[in-house]
Amino acid sequence: MAATLLSLSVCAAFAQQASPAASASGNTAAADVWKYKTKRLDRAGVDALLAKPQKLVVIDVRRPDELTAKGSFPVYLNIQVNDVEKSLAYIPKDRAILTVSNRAHRAGAVGDLLTSKGFKVAGAAGSQDYEDQGGTITRVTAPPPKPTTASAAP
Repeated sequence: MAATLLSLSVCAAFAQQASPAASASGNTAAADVWKYKTKRLDRAGVDALLAKPQKLVVIDVRRPDELTAKGSFPVYLNIQVNDVEKSLAYIPKDRAILTVSNRAHRAGAVGDLLTSKGFKVAGAAGSQDYEDQGGTITRVTAPPPKPTTASAAP
């Protein structure tokens, strides 16, 4: 009986460890169920939008630390999820909108919000998904801090 319980707990522990790896490798996991009305775009869909930059605005909804660590598309507006609704006046209504997050879920939620406010949302994308599919992500490195100089006493 103890051997059976041990065997089951080892299998459960392995399954918990295997799930994130399956998601990272591109396999669809139960946690990756798309529940948004906004279309989730793959690399080809994103590339088609990026080919017409004069008709597009990219809104990246991630925190600055995520943008620095993971990169994004060449040009984007960075409006974090909690600030989108109060920033609507700054978002152009005459262009298609691509919302971006790491794996597209926050982008999907923001896409649904923008659509409900009358914006033309072309889709949501995950920058990590895009990169996993062979797309090129731009990485920005923060400038080094300026050296402090001791001020001379008068």
